[in-house]
Amino acid sequence: MRYHKISDETIRRLPVYLRDLLTLSQQRRAGVSSNDLASLLGVNPWQIRKDFSYFGDFGTRGVGYDVENLIRQIRKILRLSTVNKVALVGVGNLGTAVMAYPGFKRYGFEIVAAFDIAPKKIGKHIGDVRIEDITALHTLYRRQIHIAAIAVPRDAAQETAEAVVRAGVKGILNFSPCYITVPKRVKVITIDIAMDLARLPYYLSGN
Repeated sequence: MRYHKISDETIRRLPVYLRDLLTLSQQRRAGVSSNDLASLLGVNPWQIRKDFSYFGDFGTRGVGYDVENLIRQIRKILRLSTVNKVALVGVGNLGTAVMAYPGFKRYGFEIVAAFDIAPKKIGKHIGDVRIEDITALHTLYRRQIHIAAIAVPRDAAQETAEAVVRAGVKGILNFSPCYITVPKRVKVITIDIAMDLARLPYYLSGN
């Protein structure tokens, strides 16, 4: 199912809602109101109701939302109902940390392939994943891997992005500290931890 004219801001908030709903599920909460959910998230209740209204009527007036049903609906919207296979390119310090992060499985992501250029790394295993030569990226399409995480140095990021796109990747999580150019059909989300951290001192001034 496709949803049209939904803002990126709304899509960014849906995984946040899902995170806290999963926590409520673990606490065996059967239902939650928009006010309670808003308190957990630090947002306005009307924003939650508005975001959900784009996709359907998930709640009951005066009662709230069924937690398990809302989890299913958000997973369906974000296409997280089935396991999404991910390839990691670049198994340095950051890449190794990404592979070790357990939170991906909570949202239905599994890193099933890893690639690097360094001969000393190729053939080694991190968990159940064997590190492969980067020249094998072309096999991604055959393996039905359509998402790639890039954790390579800045000067290799564009070339790597082009290689995974040629291999059939449709979504890229970019950990390299730079902007990469890809065709419009490919979605890129860039995470630069240092850049985000650099904003913090501004807000501390005068304290």
